[in-house]
Amino acid sequence: MFEQREKIATNIRKGVLEYCVLGSLSSGDKYGLELAEQLTELNLTAGEGSLYPLLARMKAAGLVETQWHEGGTGRKRKYYSITAHGHQMLNEFRAVWTEIAGQVEQILGGQNGEGS
Repeated sequence: MFEQREKIATNIRKGVLEYCVLGSLSSGDKYGLELAEQLTELNLTAGEGSLYPLLARMKAAGLVETQWHEGGTGRKRKYYSITAHGHQMLNEFRAVWTEIAGQVEQILGGQNGEGS
């Protein structure tokens, strides 16, 4: 039963990860490890290995951009920020998410977890 539940959760996380990244960046620029730690802490991703390829795809799609800044340690870090296109996509996602979540809740809300 736990394996089935984890598979469902993993599929949902994969579907929303890009928008969670945009949502996180909408509150301010973040460097990769900082973003990975935040998402991992919230159990939204397995870590850096899945995040960096996603960030590269998002950059290619014009959803995020990067800049190099010197961090507190004096070391340069690549910071990610959301673009105007990224904000537009995030707003669209929020509207669709609210609609779909409401529809799913209508269907599942009356269920008590027992079989059909």
